Amino acid sequence: MFAKVLVANRGEIALRIIRACRELGIATVAAYSTADAHSLPVRSADEAVRIGPSAARQSYLSIPNIIGAARKTGADAIHPGYGFLSEDPYFAEICQEHGITLIGPPPGVMDVLGDKASTRRVMRDAGLPLLPGTLSPVASAGEAERIAGEIGYPVIIKASAGGGGSGITVVRDPGSLPSALAETRATAQTLFKDPSVYLEKYLSPAHHVEIQVVCDSHGGAVHLGERDCSVQRRNQKLVEEAPSPRVDDDLRARMGRAAVDGAVAAGYQGVGTAEFLLDDDGEFWFMEVNPRIQVEHPVTELVTSLDLVREQIRIAAGERLSVHQQDVRMHGHAVECRVNAEDPDRGFAATPGTIEEYVVPGGPGVRVDSHCFPGCTVPPNYDSMIAKLLVWAEDRDRALDRMGRALDEYRVEGRGMATTIGFHREVVDHPVFRRGAACTDFVRQLRES
Repeated sequence: MFAKVLVANRGEIALRIIRACRELGIATVAAYSTADAHSLPVRSADEAVRIGPSAARQSYLSIPNIIGAARKTGADAIHPGYGFLSEDPYFAEICQEHGITLIGPPPGVMDVLGDKASTRRVMRDAGLPLLPGTLSPVASAGEAERIAGEIGYPVIIKASAGGGGSGITVVRDPGSLPSALAETRATAQTLFKDPSVYLEKYLSPAHHVEIQVVCDSHGGAVHLGERDCSVQRRNQKLVEEAPSPRVDDDLRARMGRAAVDGAVAAGYQGVGTAEFLLDDDGEFWFMEVNPRIQVEHPVTELVTSLDLVREQIRIAAGERLSVHQQDVRMHGHAVECRVNAEDPDRGFAATPGTIEEYVVPGGPGVRVDSHCFPGCTVPPNYDSMIAKLLVWAEDRDRALDRMGRALDEYRVEGRGMATTIGFHREVVDHPVFRRGAACTDFVRQLRES
Protein backbone atom coordinates (compact mmCIF):
# COMPACT_ATOMS: atom_id res chain seq x y z
CA MET A 1 0.00 0.00 0.00
CA PHE A 2 1.09 3.60 -0.57
CA ALA A 3 2.76 5.59 2.19
CA LYS A 4 1.76 9.05 0.97
CA VAL A 5 -0.69 10.24 -1.71
CA LEU A 6 -0.60 13.68 -3.28
CA VAL A 7 -4.12 14.87 -4.13
CA ALA A 8 -3.89 16.81 -7.40
CA ASN A 9 -7.35 18.30 -7.30
CA ARG A 10 -9.58 20.58 -5.25
CA GLY A 11 -13.07 20.92 -3.77
CA GLU A 12 -15.23 18.07 -2.62
CA ILE A 13 -13.35 15.36 -4.53
CA ALA A 14 -10.06 16.36 -2.89
CA LEU A 15 -11.69 16.06 0.52
CA ARG A 16 -13.31 12.75 -0.49
CA ILE A 17 -9.88 11.31 -1.45
CA ILE A 18 -8.22 12.59 1.73
CA ARG A 19 -10.90 10.88 3.84
CA ALA A 20 -10.49 7.57 1.98
CA CYS A 21 -6.69 7.71 2.40
CA ARG A 22 -7.03 8.43 6.10
CA GLU A 23 -9.20 5.33 6.59
CA LEU A 24 -6.55 3.30 4.75
CA GLY A 25 -3.78 4.70 6.96
CA ILE A 26 -2.18 6.67 4.08
CA ALA A 27 -0.70 10.15 4.65
CA THR A 28 -1.95 12.87 2.29
CA VAL A 29 -0.64 16.01 0.64
CA ALA A 30 -3.13 18.61 -0.63
CA ALA A 31 -1.83 20.32 -3.80
CA TYR A 32 -3.54 23.72 -3.95
CA SER A 33 -3.63 26.93 -5.95
CA THR A 34 -3.55 30.41 -4.45
CA ALA A 35 -7.36 30.63 -4.73
CA ASP A 36 -7.71 27.53 -2.52
CA ALA A 37 -5.16 28.43 0.15
CA HIS A 38 -7.82 28.50 2.87
CA SER A 39 -9.91 25.58 1.60
CA LEU A 40 -11.10 22.63 3.64
CA PRO A 41 -8.92 20.09 1.78
CA VAL A 42 -5.84 22.15 2.65
CA ARG A 43 -6.88 22.20 6.30
CA SER A 44 -7.70 18.47 6.31
CA ALA A 45 -4.62 16.94 4.66
CA ASP A 46 -1.50 15.97 6.59
CA GLU A 47 0.54 18.35 4.42
CA ALA A 48 -0.25 21.02 1.86
CA VAL A 49 1.84 22.47 -0.93
CA ARG A 50 1.07 25.39 -3.21
CA ILE A 51 1.38 24.49 -6.89
CA GLY A 52 0.72 27.86 -8.50
CA PRO A 53 -1.60 30.83 -8.92
CA SER A 54 -5.38 30.68 -9.31
CA ALA A 55 -5.39 30.03 -13.05
CA ALA A 56 -5.84 26.27 -13.53
CA ARG A 57 -3.28 26.08 -16.35
CA GLN A 58 -0.63 27.34 -13.95
CA SER A 59 -1.64 25.10 -11.04
CA TYR A 60 -4.00 22.09 -11.30
CA LEU A 61 -3.09 21.59 -14.99
CA SER A 62 0.64 22.24 -14.57
CA ILE A 63 2.37 18.86 -14.82
CA PRO A 64 5.83 20.18 -13.80
CA ASN A 65 4.38 21.87 -10.71
CA ILE A 66 2.45 18.78 -9.62
CA ILE A 67 5.33 16.36 -10.22
CA GLY A 68 7.62 18.77 -8.38
CA ALA A 69 5.23 18.88 -5.43
CA ALA A 70 5.05 15.07 -5.29
CA ARG A 71 8.85 14.74 -5.33
CA LYS A 72 9.33 17.52 -2.79
CA THR A 73 6.90 15.93 -0.32
CA GLY A 74 7.94 12.31 -0.98
CA ALA A 75 4.54 11.16 -2.23
CA ASP A 76 4.65 7.74 -3.89
CA ALA A 77 1.25 8.13 -5.59
CA ILE A 78 -0.90 10.89 -7.07
CA HIS A 79 -4.70 10.86 -7.11
CA PRO A 80 -5.99 13.19 -9.85
CA GLY A 81 -9.70 13.01 -8.89
CA TYR A 82 -11.92 13.97 -11.85
CA GLY A 83 -11.40 16.72 -14.44
CA PHE A 84 -8.04 18.54 -14.68
CA LEU A 85 -5.34 15.88 -15.44
CA SER A 86 -7.39 12.80 -14.56
CA GLU A 87 -7.65 11.60 -18.21
CA ASP A 88 -4.31 12.87 -19.53
CA PRO A 89 -2.14 9.96 -20.79
CA TYR A 90 0.92 12.23 -21.03
CA PHE A 91 0.60 13.05 -17.33
CA ALA A 92 0.30 9.32 -16.60
CA GLU A 93 3.52 8.68 -18.56
CA ILE A 94 5.40 11.42 -16.72
CA CYS A 95 4.30 9.98 -13.38
CA GLN A 96 5.55 6.58 -14.50
CA GLU A 97 8.92 8.02 -15.56
CA HIS A 98 9.34 9.54 -12.09
CA GLY A 99 8.43 6.30 -10.30
CA ILE A 100 5.17 7.75 -9.00
CA THR A 101 1.95 5.73 -9.26
CA LEU A 102 -0.95 7.58 -10.84
CA ILE A 103 -4.18 6.29 -9.31
CA GLY A 104 -5.99 5.54 -12.56
CA PRO A 105 -5.68 3.27 -15.61
CA PRO A 106 -2.28 2.70 -17.31
CA PRO A 107 -1.13 5.40 -19.81
CA GLY A 108 -1.69 3.15 -22.83
CA VAL A 109 -5.30 2.42 -21.84
CA MET A 110 -5.91 6.08 -21.11
CA ASP A 111 -4.48 6.95 -24.52
CA VAL A 112 -6.93 4.63 -26.31
CA LEU A 113 -9.96 5.68 -24.28
CA GLY A 114 -9.06 9.36 -24.49
CA ASP A 115 -9.80 9.25 -28.22
CA LYS A 116 -13.55 8.69 -28.48
CA ALA A 117 -13.33 7.59 -32.10
CA SER A 118 -10.73 4.90 -31.37
CA THR A 119 -12.79 3.82 -28.35
CA ARG A 120 -15.73 3.16 -30.69
CA ARG A 121 -13.55 0.78 -32.69
CA VAL A 122 -12.45 -1.12 -29.57
CA MET A 123 -16.02 -1.42 -28.33
CA ARG A 124 -17.33 -2.50 -31.74
CA ASP A 125 -14.73 -5.27 -31.82
CA ALA A 126 -15.80 -6.29 -28.30
CA GLY A 127 -19.39 -6.69 -29.52
CA LEU A 128 -20.97 -3.61 -27.94
CA PRO A 129 -23.87 -1.99 -29.86
CA LEU A 130 -22.94 1.36 -31.47
CA LEU A 131 -25.10 4.08 -33.00
CA PRO A 132 -24.43 4.56 -36.73
CA GLY A 133 -21.50 6.91 -37.29
CA THR A 134 -17.77 7.12 -37.94
CA LEU A 135 -15.03 5.02 -36.34
CA SER A 136 -12.29 7.52 -37.20
CA PRO A 137 -12.07 11.31 -37.13
CA VAL A 138 -13.84 13.03 -40.03
CA ALA A 139 -11.28 14.20 -42.61
CA SER A 140 -13.28 16.87 -44.45
CA ALA A 141 -16.60 18.68 -44.69
CA GLY A 142 -17.39 16.65 -47.80
CA GLU A 143 -16.90 13.38 -45.94
CA ALA A 144 -19.07 14.64 -43.07
CA GLU A 145 -21.86 15.57 -45.50
CA ARG A 146 -21.70 12.17 -47.18
CA ILE A 147 -21.81 10.24 -43.88
CA ALA A 148 -24.55 12.41 -42.40
CA GLY A 149 -26.60 11.82 -45.53
CA GLU A 150 -26.13 8.04 -45.14
CA ILE A 151 -27.08 7.81 -41.46
CA GLY A 152 -29.77 10.51 -41.65
CA TYR A 153 -30.34 13.73 -39.73
CA PRO A 154 -30.18 14.76 -36.94
CA VAL A 155 -26.53 13.89 -36.33
CA ILE A 156 -24.20 14.83 -33.50
CA ILE A 157 -20.62 16.05 -33.95
CA LYS A 158 -18.30 15.16 -31.05
CA ALA A 159 -14.72 16.11 -30.27
CA SER A 160 -12.56 12.95 -30.39
CA ALA A 161 -10.65 14.11 -27.31
CA GLY A 162 -13.74 15.57 -25.63
CA GLY A 163 -15.36 15.01 -22.28
CA GLY A 164 -17.51 16.62 -19.63
CA GLY A 165 -20.23 17.47 -22.14
CA SER A 166 -18.01 19.92 -24.06
CA GLY A 167 -17.19 19.90 -27.77
CA ILE A 168 -20.59 18.54 -28.84
CA THR A 169 -22.94 19.94 -31.50
CA VAL A 170 -26.29 18.58 -32.70
CA VAL A 171 -26.99 19.19 -36.40
CA ARG A 172 -30.58 18.87 -37.59
CA ASP A 173 -30.30 19.70 -41.30
CA PRO A 174 -27.68 19.55 -44.11
CA GLY A 175 -27.46 23.33 -44.41
CA SER A 176 -26.14 23.68 -40.86
CA LEU A 177 -23.48 20.97 -41.11
CA PRO A 178 -20.47 22.89 -42.60
CA SER A 179 -20.60 25.73 -40.05
CA ALA A 180 -21.30 23.34 -37.14
CA LEU A 181 -18.34 21.20 -38.17
CA ALA A 182 -16.00 24.20 -38.30
CA GLU A 183 -17.23 25.54 -34.95
CA THR A 184 -16.94 22.18 -33.18
CA ARG A 185 -13.41 21.69 -34.52
CA ALA A 186 -12.43 25.15 -33.28
CA THR A 187 -13.94 24.41 -29.86
CA ALA A 188 -12.14 21.05 -29.71
CA GLN A 189 -8.83 22.72 -30.53
CA THR A 190 -9.36 25.36 -27.84
CA LEU A 191 -10.54 23.00 -25.10
CA PHE A 192 -8.64 19.81 -25.85
CA LYS A 193 -5.75 20.91 -28.12
CA ASP A 194 -7.03 18.47 -30.74
CA PRO A 195 -9.41 19.54 -33.54
CA SER A 196 -10.43 15.95 -34.44
CA VAL A 197 -14.18 15.25 -34.46
CA TYR A 198 -16.40 12.31 -35.38
CA LEU A 199 -20.08 11.84 -36.25
CA GLU A 200 -22.89 9.79 -34.75
CA LYS A 201 -26.60 9.48 -35.32
CA TYR A 202 -28.33 11.74 -32.76
CA LEU A 203 -30.80 9.75 -30.68
CA SER A 204 -33.65 11.68 -29.06
CA PRO A 205 -35.59 11.13 -26.90
CA ALA A 206 -33.19 8.90 -24.97
CA HIS A 207 -32.18 8.10 -21.43
CA HIS A 208 -28.56 8.42 -20.28
CA VAL A 209 -27.67 5.25 -18.37
CA GLU A 210 -24.13 4.40 -17.31
CA ILE A 211 -22.54 1.29 -15.82
CA GLN A 212 -19.88 1.45 -13.09
CA VAL A 213 -17.06 -1.03 -13.71
CA VAL A 214 -14.10 -1.95 -11.53
CA CYS A 215 -11.12 -3.97 -12.81
CA ASP A 216 -7.90 -5.02 -11.08
CA SER A 217 -4.49 -5.97 -12.49
CA HIS A 218 -5.09 -9.68 -11.79
CA GLY A 219 -7.88 -10.19 -14.34
CA GLY A 220 -10.74 -9.42 -11.97
CA ALA A 221 -13.58 -7.33 -13.42
CA VAL A 222 -17.08 -6.57 -12.11
CA HIS A 223 -19.89 -4.13 -12.78
CA LEU A 224 -21.76 -2.43 -9.97
CA GLY A 225 -25.05 -1.79 -11.73
CA GLU A 226 -26.25 1.38 -13.37
CA ARG A 227 -26.84 5.06 -12.74
CA ASP A 228 -29.48 7.09 -14.57
CA CYS A 229 -28.12 10.54 -15.46
CA SER A 230 -30.79 11.77 -17.88
CA VAL A 231 -31.37 15.12 -16.15
CA GLN A 232 -28.71 17.31 -17.78
CA ARG A 233 -28.12 20.88 -18.85
CA ARG A 234 -25.80 21.57 -21.81
CA ASN A 235 -24.84 17.85 -21.80
CA GLN A 236 -23.68 18.11 -18.16
CA LYS A 237 -25.41 16.09 -15.46
CA LEU A 238 -27.47 17.64 -12.67
CA VAL A 239 -29.32 14.70 -11.09
CA GLU A 240 -28.24 11.06 -10.86
CA GLU A 241 -29.95 8.05 -9.37
CA ALA A 242 -29.36 4.35 -8.85
CA PRO A 243 -30.90 2.07 -9.89
CA SER A 244 -32.41 3.54 -13.06
CA PRO A 245 -36.22 3.50 -13.14
CA ARG A 246 -35.89 2.32 -16.77
CA VAL A 247 -33.76 -0.77 -16.10
CA ASP A 248 -34.95 -4.17 -14.92
CA ASP A 249 -32.81 -7.13 -13.81
CA ASP A 250 -32.50 -8.61 -17.31
CA LEU A 251 -31.47 -5.32 -18.93
CA ARG A 252 -29.06 -4.62 -16.06
CA ALA A 253 -27.37 -7.97 -16.62
CA ARG A 254 -27.04 -7.36 -20.38
CA MET A 255 -25.72 -3.80 -20.04
CA GLY A 256 -23.40 -4.84 -17.22
CA ARG A 257 -21.98 -7.71 -19.28
CA ALA A 258 -21.41 -5.35 -22.22
CA ALA A 259 -19.64 -2.82 -20.00
CA VAL A 260 -17.34 -5.44 -18.50
CA ASP A 261 -16.58 -6.93 -21.95
CA GLY A 262 -15.65 -3.48 -23.21
CA ALA A 263 -13.46 -2.73 -20.20
CA VAL A 264 -11.61 -6.04 -20.50
CA ALA A 265 -11.12 -5.50 -24.25
CA ALA A 266 -9.52 -2.13 -23.51
CA GLY A 267 -7.24 -3.65 -20.85
CA TYR A 268 -8.84 -1.46 -18.22
CA GLN A 269 -7.60 -1.26 -14.60
CA GLY A 270 -9.21 0.79 -11.85
CA VAL A 271 -12.70 2.29 -11.57
CA GLY A 272 -14.37 3.51 -14.73
CA THR A 273 -17.74 4.08 -16.30
CA ALA A 274 -19.25 2.91 -19.58
CA GLU A 275 -21.92 5.34 -20.75
CA PHE A 276 -24.92 4.29 -22.85
CA LEU A 277 -28.01 5.77 -24.44
CA LEU A 278 -31.22 3.83 -23.78
CA ASP A 279 -34.52 4.16 -25.63
CA ASP A 280 -38.03 3.49 -24.34
CA ASP A 281 -38.00 -0.01 -25.86
CA GLY A 282 -34.99 -1.11 -23.81
CA GLU A 283 -32.46 -0.94 -26.68
CA PHE A 284 -29.09 0.52 -25.68
CA TRP A 285 -26.04 1.90 -27.50
CA PHE A 286 -22.51 2.54 -26.26
CA MET A 287 -21.37 6.19 -26.06
CA GLU A 288 -17.99 6.39 -24.28
CA VAL A 289 -15.87 5.27 -21.33
CA ASN A 290 -14.86 7.67 -18.58
CA PRO A 291 -11.53 6.32 -17.22
CA ARG A 292 -11.68 7.95 -13.78
CA ILE A 293 -13.76 8.30 -10.65
CA GLN A 294 -16.91 10.24 -11.50
CA VAL A 295 -18.79 13.00 -9.70
CA GLU A 296 -21.81 10.73 -9.30
CA HIS A 297 -19.95 7.71 -7.85
CA PRO A 298 -21.63 8.05 -4.39
CA VAL A 299 -25.06 6.94 -5.65
CA THR A 300 -23.47 3.61 -6.54
CA GLU A 301 -21.75 3.53 -3.16
CA LEU A 302 -25.07 4.02 -1.39
CA VAL A 303 -26.82 1.12 -3.14
CA THR A 304 -23.87 -1.31 -3.10
CA SER A 305 -22.21 -0.38 0.25
CA LEU A 306 -18.82 -0.28 -1.51
CA ASP A 307 -16.31 2.57 -1.06
CA LEU A 308 -15.24 3.21 -4.67
CA VAL A 309 -12.36 5.58 -3.89
CA ARG A 310 -10.95 3.08 -1.41
CA GLU A 311 -11.30 0.35 -4.05
CA GLN A 312 -9.58 2.58 -6.62
CA ILE A 313 -6.59 3.20 -4.34
CA ARG A 314 -6.27 -0.48 -3.40
CA ILE A 315 -6.29 -1.56 -7.06
CA ALA A 316 -3.69 1.07 -8.01
CA ALA A 317 -1.51 -0.38 -5.25
CA GLY A 318 -1.72 -3.80 -6.94
CA GLU A 319 -4.32 -5.41 -4.68
CA ARG A 320 -7.17 -7.60 -5.89
CA LEU A 321 -10.82 -6.59 -6.17
CA SER A 322 -12.58 -6.95 -2.84
CA VAL A 323 -15.75 -8.41 -4.46
CA HIS A 324 -16.78 -10.95 -7.07
CA GLN A 325 -19.73 -10.33 -9.40
CA GLN A 326 -21.96 -12.72 -7.48
CA ASP A 327 -21.32 -10.72 -4.29
CA VAL A 328 -22.60 -7.43 -5.75
CA ARG A 329 -26.07 -6.58 -4.47
CA MET A 330 -27.99 -3.37 -5.11
CA HIS A 331 -30.31 -2.47 -2.26
CA GLY A 332 -32.67 0.49 -1.92
CA HIS A 333 -32.59 3.63 -4.03
CA ALA A 334 -30.14 6.58 -4.07
CA VAL A 335 -30.47 10.04 -5.62
CA GLU A 336 -27.84 12.75 -6.04
CA CYS A 337 -28.46 16.44 -6.80
CA ARG A 338 -25.52 18.66 -7.77
CA VAL A 339 -25.80 21.91 -5.85
CA ASN A 340 -23.97 24.49 -7.97
CA ALA A 341 -23.46 28.24 -7.61
CA GLU A 342 -25.47 28.85 -10.77
CA ASP A 343 -28.60 30.76 -11.71
CA PRO A 344 -31.05 28.43 -13.50
CA ASP A 345 -33.11 31.46 -14.59
CA ARG A 346 -30.10 32.86 -16.50
CA GLY A 347 -29.18 29.72 -18.39
CA PHE A 348 -27.31 28.25 -15.41
CA ALA A 349 -24.78 31.10 -15.46
CA ALA A 350 -22.13 30.76 -12.74
CA THR A 351 -22.56 33.01 -9.68
CA PRO A 352 -19.30 32.80 -7.72
CA GLY A 353 -18.92 34.62 -4.42
CA THR A 354 -18.56 34.25 -0.67
CA ILE A 355 -21.00 32.01 1.21
CA GLU A 356 -22.38 33.97 4.17
CA GLU A 357 -24.96 31.49 5.49
CA TYR A 358 -24.56 27.73 5.09
CA VAL A 359 -26.96 25.23 6.67
CA VAL A 360 -26.48 21.58 5.67
CA PRO A 361 -29.39 19.10 5.72
CA GLY A 362 -29.14 15.95 7.80
CA GLY A 363 -31.25 13.18 9.28
CA PRO A 364 -31.72 9.56 8.22
CA GLY A 365 -30.43 8.59 4.79
CA VAL A 366 -28.83 11.97 3.93
CA ARG A 367 -25.19 12.44 2.79
CA VAL A 368 -23.57 15.72 1.77
CA ASP A 369 -20.20 15.65 -0.02
CA SER A 370 -18.99 19.23 0.18
CA HIS A 371 -15.92 21.35 0.85
CA CYS A 372 -17.91 24.49 1.70
CA PHE A 373 -18.50 26.25 5.02
CA PRO A 374 -19.73 29.69 6.17
CA GLY A 375 -17.24 32.32 5.01
CA CYS A 376 -15.67 30.23 2.25
CA THR A 377 -15.44 31.50 -1.31
CA VAL A 378 -16.65 29.82 -4.49
CA PRO A 379 -13.97 31.21 -6.84
CA PRO A 380 -14.70 32.14 -10.47
CA ASN A 381 -11.69 30.16 -11.70
CA TYR A 382 -13.14 26.65 -11.47
CA ASP A 383 -16.27 24.51 -11.54
CA SER A 384 -19.11 26.10 -9.57
CA MET A 385 -20.05 23.02 -7.55
CA ILE A 386 -20.89 23.67 -3.89
CA ALA A 387 -21.97 20.17 -2.89
CA LYS A 388 -23.39 16.84 -3.90
CA LEU A 389 -26.57 16.23 -1.91
CA LEU A 390 -27.39 12.52 -1.70
CA VAL A 391 -30.21 10.55 -0.15
CA TRP A 392 -30.89 6.84 0.24
CA ALA A 393 -34.21 5.10 1.05
CA GLU A 394 -35.81 1.69 0.68
CA ASP A 395 -37.50 2.59 -2.63
CA ARG A 396 -37.56 5.38 -5.22
CA ASP A 397 -40.69 7.18 -3.98
CA ARG A 398 -39.32 7.39 -0.44
CA ALA A 399 -35.93 8.53 -1.75
CA LEU A 400 -37.51 11.34 -3.77
CA ASP A 401 -39.63 12.41 -0.78
CA ARG A 402 -36.48 12.41 1.34
CA MET A 403 -34.60 14.47 -1.27
CA GLY A 404 -37.42 17.03 -1.24
CA ARG A 405 -37.15 17.31 2.54
CA ALA A 406 -33.35 17.65 2.40
CA LEU A 407 -33.54 20.34 -0.30
CA ASP A 408 -35.98 22.28 1.87
CA GLU A 409 -33.43 22.20 4.72
CA TYR A 410 -30.43 23.25 2.61
CA ARG A 411 -29.58 26.96 2.88
CA VAL A 412 -26.75 28.60 0.91
CA GLU A 413 -26.76 32.41 1.01
CA GLY A 414 -24.21 34.89 -0.31
CA ARG A 415 -24.25 38.31 -1.91
CA GLY A 416 -25.00 37.91 -5.60
CA MET A 417 -25.04 34.13 -5.37
CA ALA A 418 -27.74 31.87 -6.77
CA THR A 419 -27.88 28.09 -6.50
CA THR A 420 -29.57 25.13 -8.16
CA ILE A 421 -31.41 24.13 -4.96
CA GLY A 422 -34.76 25.55 -6.08
CA PHE A 423 -34.35 24.01 -9.53
CA HIS A 424 -33.77 20.58 -7.99
CA ARG A 425 -36.91 21.00 -5.85
CA GLU A 426 -38.83 21.64 -9.06
CA VAL A 427 -37.36 18.52 -10.69
CA VAL A 428 -38.06 16.24 -7.73
CA ASP A 429 -41.75 17.25 -7.74
CA HIS A 430 -42.22 17.14 -11.51
CA PRO A 431 -44.63 14.39 -12.67
CA VAL A 432 -42.40 13.37 -15.62
CA PHE A 433 -39.41 12.85 -13.34
CA ARG A 434 -41.57 11.22 -10.66
CA ARG A 435 -42.72 8.49 -13.05
CA GLY A 436 -39.14 7.89 -14.26
CA ALA A 437 -39.77 9.20 -17.77
CA ALA A 438 -37.19 12.03 -17.91
CA CYS A 439 -35.05 11.99 -21.06
CA THR A 440 -31.87 13.91 -21.90
CA ASP A 441 -33.94 16.85 -23.19
CA PHE A 442 -35.99 17.07 -19.97
CA VAL A 443 -34.25 20.23 -18.62
CA ARG A 444 -34.63 22.07 -21.92
CA GLN A 445 -38.34 21.26 -22.00
CA LEU A 446 -38.72 22.23 -18.34
CA ARG A 447 -37.10 25.66 -18.84
CA GLU A 448 -39.12 26.32 -22.03
CA SER A 449 -42.50 25.33 -20.54
